Amino acid sequence: MTTFQEFGLADPITRALKEENYTTPTPIQAQTIPIAITGKDVIGIAQTGTGKTASFALPILHRLLEHRVKPQPKTCRVLVLSPTRELSGQILDSFNAYGRHMNLSSALAIGGVPMGRQVRSLMQGVDVLVATPGRLLDLVQGNALKLNMVEFLVLDEADRMLDMGFINDIRKVVAKLPIKRQTLFFSATMPKDIADLAEHMLKDPARVAVTPVSSTVERITQKILLVDHSAKPSILSQILKTEQVNRALVFTRTKHGADKVVKNLERAGIPAAAIHGNKSQNHRERTLAMFRSGEVRTLVATDIAARGIDVDGVTHVVNFDLPNVPETYVHRIGRTARAGAEGIAISLCAGEEMAYLRDIEKLIRVALPKEDRRTPGKNDVGPPPSQNRGGQRNGRPAQHAHRQDGGPGNKNSRNRRRGPGGNGGSSHQNRDHARGDSPRHENARLENTKHENVRHENARHESKPRPAQQGGAGAKEGSMQGVAFLHRPSRPNSNPSNPNRNQRQR
Repeated sequence: MTTFQEFGLADPITRALKEENYTTPTPIQAQTIPIAITGKDVIGIAQTGTGKTASFALPILHRLLEHRVKPQPKTCRVLVLSPTRELSGQILDSFNAYGRHMNLSSALAIGGVPMGRQVRSLMQGVDVLVATPGRLLDLVQGNALKLNMVEFLVLDEADRMLDMGFINDIRKVVAKLPIKRQTLFFSATMPKDIADLAEHMLKDPARVAVTPVSSTVERITQKILLVDHSAKPSILSQILKTEQVNRALVFTRTKHGADKVVKNLERAGIPAAAIHGNKSQNHRERTLAMFRSGEVRTLVATDIAARGIDVDGVTHVVNFDLPNVPETYVHRIGRTARAGAEGIAISLCAGEEMAYLRDIEKLIRVALPKEDRRTPGKNDVGPPPSQNRGGQRNGRPAQHAHRQDGGPGNKNSRNRRRGPGGNGGSSHQNRDHARGDSPRHENARLENTKHENVRHENARHESKPRPAQQGGAGAKEGSMQGVAFLHRPSRPNSNPSNPNRNQRQR
């Protein structure tokens, strides 16, 4: 298929596509739409920025027009699940744009905002509901939504769902859906847990795979700067001041790190804003609007919050912290060089992140060009950002940790380990604890040494002949009393008539 007209989509949809200036379908669209329009389940493997939203939205809208019925109260005909609030909002915007001539009813169910408005929007039922898993279950449990009338289920960014710890929520949602439905399943990667989930959800699906995650866009110029850990803030400021930056997206590993980077940039006279899970939804929307309009040209984000950022004109992606999962690097730099444009990806790599760089180069099968800006003879490295790579921490899958960035006020985020610049991962204390020389272990060692010295001192005194103690005790008993005397001196005997009082107390 070389044009959208060849798909045989309904006229209201083709008119909307012309108004959106859609002419040539992307590879994922060309392969998915003809299959999905027949009602068959589909597994699509495609990374961010390949046009997945249209590949599932267009055939679903076409089928809604073929069987036009009014949704029942508190139900939806189409359910789309996505991992983040921003991505959910963009998916809903796409449905509304493609279905602008269809009199389409739609709703958004995401966390971080009051639930009352969402409950009211579902009372009469909607054609399309786009939701994050947590808020969706809240609505179901509050009897504001019923899932027994869902005809189409879409799971977008399934691998990120796994990373964020949503797999159990998704299984709960699927258990409430009708068995007879069409399911469209999209993921950038296909780890075992995701493959098992897909097998459970889909029936005889067609597989579509384009642009594997290990490939990086050829139009992106990539560069690695080897830097001292303490020099990262100043080098970032220098990059943003000297490069021809239209819009720059800066990635940090944690929420605290993002806020810290923004403060450093503002001190350097560079306007910037942060977006992450601890920010309210209204703040995140305002920040994205400012970034899109150009009012703020530098946006600092964590991976989870940035998952739904689809902004044209991002000329630079800067990895202030290298990701500890190599696939994340590909997703990050894919935020630039979109819609045929070119882009630049610059990564700041300190000494403790060299292992992450090797993992990235192994995945993309490219030795990235490097520029050494480290101070000669200076051993300046921050605390190791993580002891385990490949998406695991403390021997547990990464999704248990990533979910801490899912929304404001998450108490678990207070217990995250701090790495360089407040970044996630193991701290010096955790590392030292593992090898037995943490401050607690050091105190115990000193205490043991003190007791050992006392024991040797006792032995030295006890090696001399000692008179028998009161009460007829022998030398052995006297030796034991000598040890007790050194640890806890007894009080003077204030009752001469009872010479054995102190001995009983000991």
